[in-house]
Order: sequence, then C-alpha cells, then structure tokens
Amino acid sequence: MPDRTDIPLTFGQRVRRARERAGLSRPVLAGLVDRSTDWVKSIENGSIGMPRLPMLLRLGEVLGVDDLADLTGERRISSTTYGKTAHADLPLVKRALATYQLAPRDEEPEPLDTLMARVRRAWRMWHRADEAGTTGHRSRIAQLLPDLLADTRYAVKTYEGPERRRALVAQAQAYHLAQLFLSFQPAPDLVMLTGDRAMAAAQDADSPKAIAAAAWYMNHVYRDAGEATEARVELVEAASGLLRRDQDPEDLARWGLLQLAAALSFARIGRHGQAWRYWDRADHAAERLGDDYAHPWLIFGRGIVHAYKLTMHNDLTRPGEALDAAASLDLSTVPSATRRSYHLIEAARAYGRQGEAVAAVHLLRKAWEESPETVQYNNHARSALPDLVRSAPPVVREDARRLALEVGVPV
Repeated sequence: MPDRTDIPLTFGQRVRRARERAGLSRPVLAGLVDRSTDWVKSIENGSIGMPRLPMLLRLGEVLGVDDLADLTGERRISSTTYGKTAHADLPLVKRALATYQLAPRDEEPEPLDTLMARVRRAWRMWHRADEAGTTGHRSRIAQLLPDLLADTRYAVKTYEGPERRRALVAQAQAYHLAQLFLSFQPAPDLVMLTGDRAMAAAQDADSPKAIAAAAWYMNHVYRDAGEATEARVELVEAASGLLRRDQDPEDLARWGLLQLAAALSFARIGRHGQAWRYWDRADHAAERLGDDYAHPWLIFGRGIVHAYKLTMHNDLTRPGEALDAAASLDLSTVPSATRRSYHLIEAARAYGRQGEAVAAVHLLRKAWEESPETVQYNNHARSALPDLVRSAPPVVREDARRLALEVGVPV
C-alpha cells in the first residue's frame, strides 16, 4: 500500500522534523528551551500537547522557524510578529535600503577620510552607553543610516581604483550597522539582505579584512536562520585563510573573531569538542594581542572571548559550568555597552535555568541599565520576564513586573 501523503503531520512530528533539520539532538533542544529530554520526547510522540505561546516562540527561535505554522500546522502565525518588537524607525531604515539614486548628483563625493570618520563615529555611537534621557543606540544609528548608506553608495559609484576599494570597505561597514539595527526585529529578509550586501562590497573591495568582518556577521545570520553548521564553518575557514595573522595584529584580531564564530556555531548544535577547539584558537589569538586589547568596532579581545564562554555553556546545556562562568564574568575590559548588556542577559539566562530567579531579575536590571535597547530587542529577555513575573519569589516579583513594563513586554 502506498504511503499516505495527504495526512497532516501532528505538532510533535513537526517539532521532530524541525529539530532534525536544525541538526539538534533531543538533549540539546531540551537544554535550549529549559526543559528535560523527556519533555522533548513527550512532545514529539504526542504524549504532551502543544505548549502555550511563550514556549512556542522559544521553540521557533531555537529551531530557526520564523513562521509558527511550520510547527502548528494551523493558520500562519509569524513568530517575529509575536515575539519581536519593531523599532519606531524601522520604516526609515527599510526605505533607505530600498532607495536607489538613479539620477546623477551634481556635487563631488565626500572625501574618503571624512566618510571613514563618519563610519567610525557611527560605530562609537552604536557601542556607547545609553545615558538617562537620551535615545538608545538603535535610535541613534537609525538617524544616521539613510545618509550614510546613500553617501557610501555614491562614493563607490564615483571613485575609481584604490579609492573605490576604500569606499567599498566603508560601505560594507555601513551595511554591518544596518544589519545590527535590523537584528531581532520582524525583518529577517532585510537582515539577510544587508549581510549579503556587506559581503558583496567586501569582496569587490578585494579586502581580506573586510571579508573577515562580513563573514563574522554572515555567520550570525546563518546561525540564527538555522543554516547548516558545516556551511557556516566553511565560510569561516575560507575567510580565515585570507588573513595574515602572523604579520598583522589587525588580521590576527579578525582571525580570532572568526574562530569564535565557529565555536558559537558548534556550541549551538551541541558539538562540545569542536566548539571548544575553536574557542581555544580564539582565546590564543586574543592572548597574543594582549589582555587590554579590544578591536575598536568588532570589540574582539580577551574580555569578549571569555564572556562568550558563558553563551557556549548555555547553548551546550552545561548548567553548572554556565553558573561558574556567570559568577566569574568580568566585563571591565569590554568597551561596548551593547555587548556588556548582552552578556549580562546571558548570565541571567544561566541563573534562570537553575531557578535562581532573584539573580536573574537583578542581572536583567543591570543589563537594562547598561543598554535598554539591547534588552528590549533580546529574545531571551523578552521571553524570560513574563515567567519571572509569574514565578519569581515575592521579594523580586514586583521588580520583574516593573522591568517588564519598562521593556514593553506584556505581562
């Protein structure tokens, strides 16, 4: 008798299919959604029914599923619609990415030194601490991006030879900033678009340094989209091979960053040995650069490498090691408020998994004080706060509720 193809898959069968496509074992998926392996098994065999929306969103995020209908089999429910918040300036950035200057401009292009200085200033604004009463880092960058994108495009179109290649490097960095602005918003197609445009500009510039930076950001795109780990690591290895890490400290920093990208990719799918092998390479590169070194806009250095150890333990579902890493987290050498905030959220994630709600609420508040918009657009923070409001001990429950309201998460 031929197989029936008209019988709809159950929710559990859809979860299993998505898990296998993402290359995750049941224990790894269980750890990533803060549940037991038996819970995942029960979901997949139908012993447990479909969970509530917060857990659906978490499953969709971990499995790389944007449309929850791929799991539920019901009407289209976009996880980005429910799980991610759109910045007020998202339409402004969308319009800038879709605007093409077809008519010739009369003025001369901006001097390249001036253009590069504007790009460096934009990166400083992205990493700067959010002061009380000021706009956040995404809001600041959104106001700069339309002109920056337009002016780098015009410079690329107008300059020739080495000057054009410099303009292409500036353009790639502008697209990196656009990608960062768009991340964790309901615009996954634009995140992919900006990553691809940055890589194309870096390749046209024939700049190994620019290609390495683009590979770092593309690795994040692929990892969040659930693309095959092997493809991501191949990209890292290819870009790493272009760099002269034994001759140029700048190349060494970017080489180390790419090793870190591979480590994070392997950790995401539970491959311990490969993850830590690449992490060791990144740490060795950072050690060679010196304990106080931090790249001015990629922020690579020992502080970042050691902070990402916490994320790896979280993804590898090693709760004891994650707590140890959280307890020893030292962000004093990380010159970026957005990065410090992210790693504080990761520490909250580690404590939350162990039922340490008091510590989790405290760390999320610290992350908010470092960079409110980082917390506002972080999937873990947004999903964790409603649970903390419901289940945290009374001593911090009101603190969790106030923070959730500030972040804009319904509770």
